[in-house]
This record gives sequence, structure tokens and C-alpha cells, in this order.
Amino acid sequence: MGRTRIQNATIFTATGAAPFTGDVVVEDNRIVSVEAAARGEAPATDEVIDATGMFCMPGMTEGHAHLSFENVLGAEDLMAPSPETQAFTTARGAKALLEAGFTSAYGASEAKLRLAVAVREEVNAGRLPGPRIRAGGVEISVTGAMGDESREHNPRSSPSTIVDGVEEMRKAVRLHCREGVDNVKLDVSGDPFYPNTPGHTTPMTFEEVKVAVETAHAYRRKVNAHSRSIHGSKSCVRAGVDALLHCEYADEELLDMLTEARDRIFVVPTVGLFAQIMAGEATVHGISPEVGGYMNIPDLLENSIRTHTELRKRGVRHLIGGDYGLAWSPQGTQGRDLKFFVEYYGYTPAEALVCATRNGGLAMGYDGELGTLEAGKLADLILVEGDPIADISVLSGPDKVALVMKDGIIQKISAPLTARQNTPAREAAQ
Repeated sequence: MGRTRIQNATIFTATGAAPFTGDVVVEDNRIVSVEAAARGEAPATDEVIDATGMFCMPGMTEGHAHLSFENVLGAEDLMAPSPETQAFTTARGAKALLEAGFTSAYGASEAKLRLAVAVREEVNAGRLPGPRIRAGGVEISVTGAMGDESREHNPRSSPSTIVDGVEEMRKAVRLHCREGVDNVKLDVSGDPFYPNTPGHTTPMTFEEVKVAVETAHAYRRKVNAHSRSIHGSKSCVRAGVDALLHCEYADEELLDMLTEARDRIFVVPTVGLFAQIMAGEATVHGISPEVGGYMNIPDLLENSIRTHTELRKRGVRHLIGGDYGLAWSPQGTQGRDLKFFVEYYGYTPAEALVCATRNGGLAMGYDGELGTLEAGKLADLILVEGDPIADISVLSGPDKVALVMKDGIIQKISAPLTARQNTPAREAAQ
């Protein structure tokens, strides 16, 4: 792949250092150097990209990916399409993420068991564009809880695996692992979209959660838990889950538990879903702020702000993203969460970017080789038109993402930036 120099960019390394003007040199799929711009002629490289006026940062990670979700309004939209149709949907979701600057996708769940697995393999083989993917399977839930779409008079094949008891859970997780799933997702608590089991309820038992974690970890896979309730989240932390999704309700004991576990666990608030509903963005699809009130979403949002502001202060690692792909929140707009993290949880823009980059890279499990711009790390990076530190909203979609590099290969480059490739040496521009 040769050696590429990205020069004269504002560089955000996600290591805690302040942004600075400099160059990033990539050779093959690794970052060779990240250094302040020096006057005079730069050492020769095979390719030079003049990034003057642009912001260079690590690629982002979607922390709760549903790649197969596209214009979803309810469970029927996940159940009715054929696997063949949804394979294309999943491929489009992966491409949209990559073009928006997300070079990694930490999977939550999909509409069918092997959708993300199949797309992951095609992306890894270079036959489809997409981020690095930790593939999610389908949700694992229990009878009568979130994900169980059946009724006694109308049994249905839902986008979930329904289990009851330890042995059924063990078998379901083994099946996921056999089929190549990287991340197993459990529906531990209820959810506002399921009136019979609202968010504060906990249908899944600790014993079921515990055996899921033990089984998945034996295969060296990860477990993510949908948990909004206090009891459910405590069960998850005690059982050793790798990531908590949502986690709105909390008491002091849970906050302390998460603080103690902060070096091994990640928390994904998925705040965009609620913020968008309460802002009226879903009204045209029948979910107005008034309907959101009936669903108890204002209370969940209020508790989300309280809980995750406190977790930020305690240094618990947050990831951005989650539940995008609904009709009012298309794939590729996950960067909106950065602004929500600033507005709702008190993050600075730079701190929010760390959630999207360094924290996401650690969650992906590449032994610390992703998520920061440092010599020796894997070359996943993006160039942005504008300064996200000054205006975090520039990352709300793909429009301002001028270049995406994944594993040292340019996956996207804007026309104006293409015209600036292989520019003369630096002193010619000074």
C-alpha cells in the first residue's frame, strides 16, 4: 500500500493531548508517525494529501450497531422482509456508517441471526465497503418480555431468540457462537415500546444472565445487555457483562458498582432515540412528543441525564450510538450523539470525541491498537471539513467527512481533497 503523508492538518489524537497542526504518516496499515508540522521539505512518501484547514482524528465507533435496521417503525419491519432482502439492507447500513466516519461497528443485534456475520465476512474480504464489525446476532429474551412478539393464539417467529431458564440460555448462546456472532445481546430489562414490560421491569433472571456470560466468554465472545432497570443493571454488572446498553435508572449502589467495574465495562446511553422523539422528529411517523409522554420517555430521558452525567464524573467509559436505523434516525447520522453527550451529560466536545474514538477502539477488542492516532497503531482515521471542537455538529452526518481511511486504505475521499493529493513539498506552500 506504500507510504502516505497527511500534512498540515489539525490533529486530534484522542490521547488527551491538545489538538495541534501537524502530519500523520501511514505505511501499509499502520501509523508510522504523528508529529507537529516542521518547516522545510518533508521526507519523501508515495502519496501526499494536503489537509490544510481540515481536522484529522481517529475513526469513530458506533457503540450499539443495528446494521440491518433501515426505516424501521416496529418489530414487523424486522420480521417481514426476507433474509435475502435484509442482507442488502445490512450492507447499506455498513456503507453508510463508513461514509460518515465510523470505521468500527460494535454490534448490538440484527433482524436475523447471521446478517452482520455475513456482511462482516464480505467487508473483511474486501468485497463490500464497511467498517470493522463485531457482529451482533439476534436479541436473546424471555417469554413475555421485549422481543417476544407471539401470543397464544398467534405464535410468531420474532427477531429474537426466546429462552426460559439456564439450559435454554446456554444453548442459545452456544448457537450464536457457532454461527459466528461476536457480540451476544441479552434483553434483561423491559422497554417503553413494550407496554406489558416497561423499562423499570426486569423479566430476565440473574441466573440466566450469568450463564450467558459464562458461555459466551468461554468462546471468547462478548455479551451486551439491554438494561434500563436498576435491578437488571446490577445483575449484569455482577454477572460480568461487557457492555450495558441504555442504563437510565440507577441508585447509589449501582453507580458504585459501575465505578468499580469501569476498567472492564462499557456503557452505551443510546440517548439519541429519546432526544429525537421528544424533539418531534418522529411525529410524522406517529410517535409525537405527546405519544412519547404516554410511553414514559420524558422520565427515561431525565434519568438518563442524571445517571450518565454522574457516570461521566466517575470516569465510566461511554460509547456513542445506538438504535439508529429507525425511520426518523437513518444510518450514518450516529454522530449526532456527540452533541447530545455535550448537551445532556456535560462532556466537552473533546471528551465526547474520546467516547467515539478511544473508548470505541478499546471496546472493539484489538488489544489497544484502535481509537487513537499514535505511532504503531492501526491506521483508521478521518479528515473532517471544519473543527468538531468548535462545532461538534459537523460530525452529525457524512457531508463534512472528506476522507475515511480504514486499515491504511482510503475508503472515501471528497473531490476537492482528491485534487489536493500528491501536492508539492511543504515549503512550496509557505
